Amino acid sequence: MPTVVFVQPDGRREAHAAPAGHTVMDCAVDNGVAGIRAQCGGGCTCSTCHAVVDARWFAQVGAAQGDEHDILEFTPGREGHSRLTCQIVLRDDLDGLIVHLPSLSPG
Repeated sequence: MPTVVFVQPDGRREAHAAPAGHTVMDCAVDNGVAGIRAQCGGGCTCSTCHAVVDARWFAQVGAAQGDEHDILEFTPGREGHSRLTCQIVLRDDLDGLIVHLPSLSPG
């Protein structure tokens, strides 16, 4: 199972595993990661699962496309490596993926 490392704004790290095929958002919600609210439940209609993919992983994860890109345009705290975690599907080659939770989060 791939492991995701969630980095809180204060630098605190927590690592959680989830089966390949699940999303980073699923992993966060299933493990109570603070800062990932996932209000739309993974429907790619809000930005409450926003995180910033660590630069070392961004090429492997890829940039936002389509609706995700459009939603991120209006997301507070957006950065160049921002993604909605509901749109990052875990694969075995993403084991150890690092995502940073922004200090600004939508309502």
